[in-house]
Amino acid sequence: MIPYYLCFILFLVGLYGIITRRNLVKIAISLSVMEFSVFLLLALTGYREGGVAPIVDPTDPVKVYVDPLPQAMVLTAIVIGLATTAMIMAVIIRIYRKYGTFDIREIKNLRG
Repeated sequence: MIPYYLCFILFLVGLYGIITRRNLVKIAISLSVMEFSVFLLLALTGYREGGVAPIVDPTDPVKVYVDPLPQAMVLTAIVIGLATTAMIMAVIIRIYRKYGTFDIREIKNLRG
């Protein structure tokens, strides 16, 4: 049960970073931390105590297997998350080139 609480705490750390920071790069990093906590939570849902890799052995049919579906979902989500993070960083770079700052307050004040 403790790993689930730690995932929740990690999610809250990322949320705190998004709410309190004004730097766009730090906000993107906080968003990645939140995303990573969700990946950990999904991977934990497939874990079984004493489970082994889901490779069926005909000589020993009575085994507890780890569920591979959440692991596959997390791998897919990591690829999608990497693509969205790259896109967010590209937009942040474009904003920096146009306004010369990463600060949200200054960008709001410039309006141009």
